[in-house]
Amino acid sequence: MEGRPNHILLIEDDPAVAQSLRAGLEREGYTVTWKSSGAEGMAYARERQPHLILLDIRLPDGSGMDVCRTLRQQGLRLPIIMLTARREEVDKVLGLEMGADDYVTKPFGLRELLARIRAQLRRAYGDLSATGGDVLYVADLLIDRGRGLVQRGSESLVLTPTEFRLLVHLAQNRGQALTRAQLLDAVWGYAADVESERTVNVHIRRLREKVELAPGKPQIILTVPGIGYRLVG
Repeated sequence: MEGRPNHILLIEDDPAVAQSLRAGLEREGYTVTWKSSGAEGMAYARERQPHLILLDIRLPDGSGMDVCRTLRQQGLRLPIIMLTARREEVDKVLGLEMGADDYVTKPFGLRELLARIRAQLRRAYGDLSATGGDVLYVADLLIDRGRGLVQRGSESLVLTPTEFRLLVHLAQNRGQALTRAQLLDAVWGYAADVESERTVNVHIRRLREKVELAPGKPQIILTVPGIGYRLVG
């Protein structure tokens, strides 16, 4: 993944939608590779390591959620944005729990999608990649911002880009109670609403499952009733 982060893998089974998205994104300077099935998309992602994946939830050989989960289980940490025609909250939450960083509900405008893409690329390859070798210590965790690593002893924890950014932001403000709106602005880059604040809750739950020794009784990422969350001081 050398140079400017602009290589997008689009996994979408509808040729009309794929061609329209590809044309629009290429006009904005992105390189877009289109795959029409989950199997083809996963194989390409593993081999070529694009900078970001746009992943449709409905694919001819299975669910985009399963593709997302498999890619995360295989250690791919690049940003994933789900494309879904479903408006039910449960589907969006499930996509986030499978490891997606964000989602866009069809029909959507190209401007909205571009804003989400730019936010994910900026946070995955911009701000954090330029932090040098800064290391943060939280409880028994080592957070290496420069290399994008989180370790507990000799064990490396596999976090998605959004989970990593969320943990770094909490660590940089340890001891402070942060609202969900503050976390959305800092980590996702857009203003809060009721639906997007639930996104924070899902990512906090996933992050706890990875960094807490007992996720059901968190000792690192604490809930502050009526406000949001804080990292232990």
